[in-house]
Amino acid sequence: MVVGGGPAGRAAAAACSDTGLEVVLVDPAPRRVWPHTYGAWRDELPAAIPGPALASVVDRMVLHGTDQHEWHRPYAVLDNTALWKHLWRHDVVEITGRAQAAEHGPTGSTVVLKDGRRIAAAVVVDATGAARALSGGRPAHTSAQQSAVGWVVSAAAAEPFCGPGEGVFMDWRPAPQTRGGWPTFLYAVHVGPDQVLLEETSLARRPALPLALLRRRLAGRLAEAGVTESERLAEERVRFPVDDPLPRPGRVIPFGAAGGFVHPASGFSVAASLQRAPWLAAAISATLPSGPAVAARAAWSILWPPRAVSGHVLRHRALQALLSLPPEQVPEFFELFFRLDARHRAAFLAAEDDPAGTAAAMSALFASAPWRIRRRLALGGLTVGHPQARHGLGGS
Repeated sequence: MVVGGGPAGRAAAAACSDTGLEVVLVDPAPRRVWPHTYGAWRDELPAAIPGPALASVVDRMVLHGTDQHEWHRPYAVLDNTALWKHLWRHDVVEITGRAQAAEHGPTGSTVVLKDGRRIAAAVVVDATGAARALSGGRPAHTSAQQSAVGWVVSAAAAEPFCGPGEGVFMDWRPAPQTRGGWPTFLYAVHVGPDQVLLEETSLARRPALPLALLRRRLAGRLAEAGVTESERLAEERVRFPVDDPLPRPGRVIPFGAAGGFVHPASGFSVAASLQRAPWLAAAISATLPSGPAVAARAAWSILWPPRAVSGHVLRHRALQALLSLPPEQVPEFFELFFRLDARHRAAFLAAEDDPAGTAAAMSALFASAPWRIRRRLALGGLTVGHPQARHGLGGS
């Protein structure tokens, strides 16, 4: 049983079905097409994702800080309807309902729905996103969250910010109306042949910046370029945690955002879910004859080997360092990141948790930072691999 019908849940259900497992998918609205915009580096999407499932692909992403940088790496935005159809399987049984608990026995598990129905399965996968409905629920602490408000406008209206054949990964340049307070940036991507999403984004903050504030900042930024609300075709609102700890391994297998796949520096998780769904299915299929508890342990081991756990910890350490910076130093921090070699940027932002690549990127950024930022980063925990950080500033 897969609980949750978002991209991660659909990918898990499809992969398990493809291995010959009987699959039930439970979701409050299983036929709903996902409302949010999902982007990913093209080279991180599985080769099996068909061309029609990509709403757009651009050859380069622009980054604006103190200077302008171009990252010549193809970037894709997913077509949610086409991806949903690609992941739909006729033999996956869909149940409309909301799961609230799971009970486990030696031969399987029973999921209890909010309306009282009880559904038995051998193995349960929790793909309920940030709710983590069957994986312990929300952590007790206040989460660091990414929040954003975006307008979809015509490509012509968006041209002052995002030209043909390119996207904007981060534009930290403040418009007069956005100055002051916690810094935000503009993210801009093509979401169709003649439409662009312009999104005012707070990368990570505890507590999250209010969506109403982000909307005002976006409207002010766009108005200065002559883009008014009358040109808005649609609006997107986003808020989700980026610092959730890994759920503990157990009889329920957390997957996708529920399983810690959200990258703390970018908020991306869909590419990781699409990559890892076949691993999940293979582990369950190969070990289920030995019992459901064995299958759950095998799936966890495949998804989170020690190497991946180490990379996850390092990236969360970097997030804590970022959150420790005063507002005026956040854009400068990302200017340092933009200046890193492309290999360091790619390693740090990769869907795969690579501790060696992450540590090398963190060390390179620390080495290039001025002392006023180094001190903040060291106090915040970004000290991996740099001797001056370990000894000169007392970090660890």
